[in-house]
Amino acid sequence: MMERNYEFRRRLNVVHRPDRRDYELHAQPDDIVIDGTWSIIVDQKASPLVLNVAKDLQDYLFTSMQISVLLRKVPDVTVAAHSQAKVIVLATRDELRETGAALSVSRSYRVIIADDRVLICGCDAHGAAQGSYYLEDLMNLRESPFLSPQDEIREPIFSPRMVHSGWGLDQYPDSHLNAMAHSGIDAILLFVSGVDRTPTGYMDFNELVDRAETFGLDVYVYSYLESALHPSEPEAEAYYNSTYGEIFRHCPRFKGVILVGESCEFPSKDEHTTKALRKHAPPNSSKPSPGWWPCYDYPEWLEMIQRTVRQHRPDADIVFWTYNWGWAPEKDRLALIRQLPQDITLQVTFEMFEQIKREQITSVCVDYTVSFEGPGQYFSSEAKVAHERGIKLYTMCNTGGLTWDFGVIPYEPVPYQWARRHEALHKAHQDWGLSGLMESHHFGWWPSFLSDFAKQAYWSPRATAEVIDEAIACRDYGIAAAPLVLAAWQDWSEAIRDYIPTNEDQYGPFRIGPSYPLVFKREATPPAAWHAMFGTLILNTNYQPTESPRKSPGVQRIDVEMSSLQRMKERWQKGLLALEQAEAAAVAKKRGAVQELHRLGAFIRCCLQTTLHVKQWWKLKQALPLQTTSEAANGILDEMQEIAELEIANAEAAIPLVEADSRLGWEPSMEYMTDAAHLHWKIEQVRHVIDTEIPAYRQSLQLSDTH
Repeated sequence: MMERNYEFRRRLNVVHRPDRRDYELHAQPDDIVIDGTWSIIVDQKASPLVLNVAKDLQDYLFTSMQISVLLRKVPDVTVAAHSQAKVIVLATRDELRETGAALSVSRSYRVIIADDRVLICGCDAHGAAQGSYYLEDLMNLRESPFLSPQDEIREPIFSPRMVHSGWGLDQYPDSHLNAMAHSGIDAILLFVSGVDRTPTGYMDFNELVDRAETFGLDVYVYSYLESALHPSEPEAEAYYNSTYGEIFRHCPRFKGVILVGESCEFPSKDEHTTKALRKHAPPNSSKPSPGWWPCYDYPEWLEMIQRTVRQHRPDADIVFWTYNWGWAPEKDRLALIRQLPQDITLQVTFEMFEQIKREQITSVCVDYTVSFEGPGQYFSSEAKVAHERGIKLYTMCNTGGLTWDFGVIPYEPVPYQWARRHEALHKAHQDWGLSGLMESHHFGWWPSFLSDFAKQAYWSPRATAEVIDEAIACRDYGIAAAPLVLAAWQDWSEAIRDYIPTNEDQYGPFRIGPSYPLVFKREATPPAAWHAMFGTLILNTNYQPTESPRKSPGVQRIDVEMSSLQRMKERWQKGLLALEQAEAAAVAKKRGAVQELHRLGAFIRCCLQTTLHVKQWWKLKQALPLQTTSEAANGILDEMQEIAELEIANAEAAIPLVEADSRLGWEPSMEYMTDAAHLHWKIEQVRHVIDTEIPAYRQSLQLSDTH
């Protein structure tokens, strides 16, 4: 079966997987069995969120468990909860005061399963919603409407948990919002460049907030607003009222705003900088723009943003993200944090800028990677000072399941490595009060088994990663296939640790994988969609190792990078072989899930192979002009031609993968960069190098011999 481009959205629109129920399974003696004689009850005055969740649970039972139950409103849910049997009660602490007396944390809930009755009591409506989704999780793991007796209070460890859309850039259909809520996410991010304006066009902000509220989700502004004036200028108050103030006047239900240097820099007076916005910076200046330096006057700017925003929403969350200057000297970074306003939130990227020694070279974690679980020294240093000052602390951690390690995949299937990051985040919570997470950037969020792992990791009490992994593998792939899937996950989770993140790779072959060109003489840039936010703007096809004083020179790094990637590819291949066995072992109903996971793994293998070829190609291109004889030069060209042929075969191998899964090869801000059409473009480009460009160079070598 082939999918058309964007057909993956049909899969994203399915929140409750149909026919999960396994009729061959039988209840245990003490189990409570939900059947068609049960009903769901809510209070007559239940909030819109609780009522929406009750309808969602009714649909889940019908769609996934093939049970039709009645949904009823009752005059007094407290009376009904204690007098009626075979009911699932959805309520809040205000409605079930005795049951919810111990609940104090927003979104927490108590679940009581006993005596032919299920009580879900939330601290608030958001908690009741999460309790209902937890009930679904329990039945999904059992693959039956069987529930073990329990009485448990569960509390979220992190809030907010923010993500961007994986359906389309700034596009949030109800189905995607619902899937996010089911996964424990509680906030979405929206790029904002003006009132009802995103970088890609018009949007009714209040309508989005309305819909998000019905799923218990907050909406954060990710600022793309220009700050053309320094806050000390006489006109600054009116100017910022007309930008940030106007956004929140128009939509005061926005939860808060994310402020990151490169997206909303201002003309700082800091002598370390150009003192101008990037677009107005003097040419050839050796100083960074203010968006890339911890300027001493950022506190003054933040106070201006606070005043203008909080006059419309007094409790707005002002989130200041230090992403752009983690490379700067620690003393300058920490000096800024010590001067920040007390009532803002500091956000620090979890793993970036960390220097890592491999063999004889030093590399630096670029944005973003799961190869190093973190935290990095940049995060740790700023988190410690924020904690000392009592400033609320968030991090960008990518635990939605994806980083820039690979640019056009839905998620990185390395659960044990993600589990190591979860543990590191928990330690940061304990040590420095880390309370909120940004879990994806514009590469978006995709629901997967990793979403279930993160949800389990971010609630208390929580099971160990090993227990959850095994339970979910059995649920999704079947008991017979599960051990082989777990073996593949283990191989891949170890393999990713051999990934060395570099800017040239993450803005190069790893950004788009097997459609990345092999450039010889003629420049080659793949076509981009007219409607893409970035398209090829975040892609560099002129491959060249980047240099910086914080890492070893590229010419010294490349061999270590190649050997490390080769190890990664071999371990990755081992995981693919385990999945092939898992496919044979899986029952027919679950074989498709194994095949989908195998396609993702095979596509990642193609990305690894392309990057290895690109590095080999670069080395040969560097060596070619240094050859003093035609014979030696032709030898180099022979090697390049062999690599080119192998890379064509690699691109050809990727075509059936992207044709079977339209999510492979796509990324929300770039749109399609590695679908079948782009792979055919790449094949033609490399074939032109083989058939035209290399022969032309060989001909020029003959002229040198003649003269």
